[in-house]
Amino acid sequence: MQRLLVIPSIDIKNGKTVRIVQGIPELDVAEYGDDPIDAALLWRAENAKCIHVVDHDAIWDEKGRNLDIIEKMCKSVVIPIQIGGGIRNLDDAKRAIDIGVYRIVIGSLYHDNKNEFIKIFETLGPKHFIAAIDFFDYEVVYHGRKYRTGISPVKIAQEFKNIGIDRLVITDVKTNGMMLGPNVEVSRIIAQITGCKVTLSGGIKNKDDLYKVQDYMSTGIDSVIVGRALYENNFPCQKIWRIAESGIFN
Repeated sequence: MQRLLVIPSIDIKNGKTVRIVQGIPELDVAEYGDDPIDAALLWRAENAKCIHVVDHDAIWDEKGRNLDIIEKMCKSVVIPIQIGGGIRNLDDAKRAIDIGVYRIVIGSLYHDNKNEFIKIFETLGPKHFIAAIDFFDYEVVYHGRKYRTGISPVKIAQEFKNIGIDRLVITDVKTNGMMLGPNVEVSRIIAQITGCKVTLSGGIKNKDDLYKVQDYMSTGIDSVIVGRALYENNFPCQKIWRIAESGIFN
């Protein structure tokens, strides 16, 4: 039986593990520890098969990257790490791969510089590339919700599919970090229309939400990113999140 892959998220800001709410660092930030590497080791000990890292410093300041931390993280765990945040060009993407990152997650660059976005995808290939779609009230947003596009997430997803991208991370920014429950419907529609593999992000609050997402796996949603609910022990047992986890990172 295919099971949902649960991907713990580590948000890094000022070199620490934090919670970011609705994509805006200034809105509500809580620290969950001084060392993101400790967080990675924790999730590895919990038998995670992949870790999702967002470098919030790199999003807002290209000189503020946490590549040294991420490199140590890659060396400390033997599972794939995917990172997002602040990838502005092919050199940034190559540097991340060189330090041990398995996959690059890119969204905002598509709106800033579509040609560079496509260049990175064509260089890395679909195995090491994930396209990110952030939306708020069914409108695609980027740069942490700073800019609105007036475009639906389904339309952007179709554009990504036409480029040749086969995996998407879909984030409902309105629920991100809020533990309001996942917006499964948008991810379901995108998965069915595009045929892409979809990782759902945003809103997971407990094991019942994991079961809810798992019910839609036949549509193409095969994984889910979970952050705050894990750090705040929002499950009856901390290890319960693994019940929905598959054994293969694909």
